Amino acid sequence: MANQYKEAGVDVESGEKAVNSIKDMVASTYDQSVVEGLGGFGAMYSLQSHFAKYDDPVLISGTDGVGTKLMLAIQAKRHTTIGIDLVAMCANDILAQGAKPLFFLDYIGIGKLLPEEVKEIVSGVVMGCKQAGLSLIGGEMAEMPGIYKQDDYDLSGFAVGIADKKRLLGAQNVKEGDKLIGLKSSGIHSNGYSLVRKIIKDAELDLNATYQGLSQPLIDELLTPTRLYYHYVKGIVESGAIHAIANITGGGIADNLSRVIPNDLTAKIDRSSWTVPNIFKCLQDWGNLDQNDMDLVFNQGIGMVLVAPEEYVQAVTNYLSDNGLEYFEIGEVVKREQQAVEIR
Repeated sequence: MANQYKEAGVDVESGEKAVNSIKDMVASTYDQSVVEGLGGFGAMYSLQSHFAKYDDPVLISGTDGVGTKLMLAIQAKRHTTIGIDLVAMCANDILAQGAKPLFFLDYIGIGKLLPEEVKEIVSGVVMGCKQAGLSLIGGEMAEMPGIYKQDDYDLSGFAVGIADKKRLLGAQNVKEGDKLIGLKSSGIHSNGYSLVRKIIKDAELDLNATYQGLSQPLIDELLTPTRLYYHYVKGIVESGAIHAIANITGGGIADNLSRVIPNDLTAKIDRSSWTVPNIFKCLQDWGNLDQNDMDLVFNQGIGMVLVAPEEYVQAVTNYLSDNGLEYFEIGEVVKREQQAVEIR
């Protein structure tokens, strides 16, 4: 029967080898609250020590994928950094609500399960979890010929964190006069890649070429992993020095920042307050994109926006500088004008 299953495209032995190859690296992410990780029917994580630190503890969860950036990773046969992207897409979302990261689960759906390839993918997830302060306590890998082509795979991630209900970040805290601090992105991050791939195809670009304005081959620029922000901002989140965070993903700065701006206020952003990285300028030129397209699809060099009371701006920016993260003071919150976010 096992041979027939293998002939049908599912290799149980390869699956077992893959699991065995990742056990130690996965365990290296565990904190003292992990009761049981890889191997059981369900992973277990104790909340006792965490609940004791909060008056009204709230669990915050997020799930996401990497989108079609995966297709470039598969094409280039680079499977490590895409796992960092997966963690970042989930971890940055829960951070935006003030969560302390707890644990992470991943899902790999794949056309043909190759243990070494899976090990590469999971090694990136492990790196991401360590950067984000998450324990990788479980996951699933499913070999599904017919759903995926032999070389194809897809990734999904699930992050859970905790916060005190009265200290949740969001629009409910934002006030007129608050300042906007943009945190530098590492590049494109993980949004807009369907458009990126279209531009590459239409402009007949060479992924291995280093184009004018870029300091490395195009494929390296495109596969630069999404920045994880937790360790850069955790101290100021814990201190209560910020009112809200917007994670800048699909929809760009305006769509994502508008989610934390109350109906009676407007976030006014000065476009000249930061320099847009060259990769975005190149994409705009290659694709003949107008400014609205760029603003709607890409982060434009700002991966996260902090909304901080004016009296805490100096403390926040000092903290960011001490932690080695480049930032930009990009605007402020004013009485409502025409839209929730205005970029000028």
